[in-house]
Amino acid sequence: MSWHEALDGTRKSLRNLNGAIPNTARAFGALGNSVKETGILDYKTKEFIALGMSIAVRCEPCITLHTEALIKTGATRDEVSDVLAMAVQMGGGPSMMYAAKALDCFDELNS
Repeated sequence: MSWHEALDGTRKSLRNLNGAIPNTARAFGALGNSVKETGILDYKTKEFIALGMSIAVRCEPCITLHTEALIKTGATRDEVSDVLAMAVQMGGGPSMMYAAKALDCFDELNS
């Protein structure tokens, strides 16, 4: 499966879940908006953190969503790679495997 297909599948699954639990989905969306729109750190930096955490917790759908967000902010491959290195340092071998997936995802979605 391509990363574009994975991203589309994630969105489809989230729409399905949002329909089943609309109040929770709205509340979670409001939390996300609040966190991303306020505070000292800019949105791009927060997405870098989210990508690193996605790798650490081994959430492939999260990797796709945050990689796409980073591409939209203009993040470079070098910037993403730096985040991946930090995730590997913190998470060891399993994070190395998910960091490789994240770089593949970035390369495909950014082409």
